[in-house]
Amino acid sequence: MNIFASLLLAVPVLGWAVHARWLHGRLTTARRDPLTGLWTRDAFTRRARRLLRDPRSVVVLADVDHFKQINDTHGHAAGDVLLATVAGRLAHGTGPGGVVGRLGGDEFAAVVVDRDGTIADRLHTLARVLARPVDIASDVHTTVSLGWVRAVDHRGEDLSTLLRRADEAMYAAKRSGRSGPLRAARIGRLLGSVAGRRPGRRGAA
Repeated sequence: MNIFASLLLAVPVLGWAVHARWLHGRLTTARRDPLTGLWTRDAFTRRARRLLRDPRSVVVLADVDHFKQINDTHGHAAGDVLLATVAGRLAHGTGPGGVVGRLGGDEFAAVVVDRDGTIADRLHTLARVLARPVDIASDVHTTVSLGWVRAVDHRGEDLSTLLRRADEAMYAAKRSGRSGPLRAARIGRLLGSVAGRRPGRRGAA
């Protein structure tokens, strides 16, 4: 086979390789939120479920406080900058071993593996970092409410249920005005409080 014939055979193969790379790039782009660069909900869910196989995994939910007020006061462009900044800080704070996604609007979620047992300290540090003013617009800043839950405290529960527990903790933190993240109660603690109630006093506190 001469060189010309070999080139003719190689052209279709090269064309498919280029097409495959292009298609992979388009699919990856489609799984990324265009504003923040984080994973979209579906892409986040697939990766988060894999991380939850590790019993040390932690589910975190984050919500920007007073976001509507920021949009109304400074404009939607400033709100977009704030969201992109929060996303970048979340991604940096969770580290390369975690996964962060934008669930929609000003709500974000992450799953990280707490390999060294320092997640509580890390999240308190992250909360302080998230409250810093935006670098390019120092008058645009707010706090971010964080709720989190350890998967090991709720064995057998799926990602959706763990996200709901983290969401409840996050809104409890938001209502209380706490400056730091709030951890969801352990299921054992809840069961213990129910078991400790005296018979005949249903509904007693």
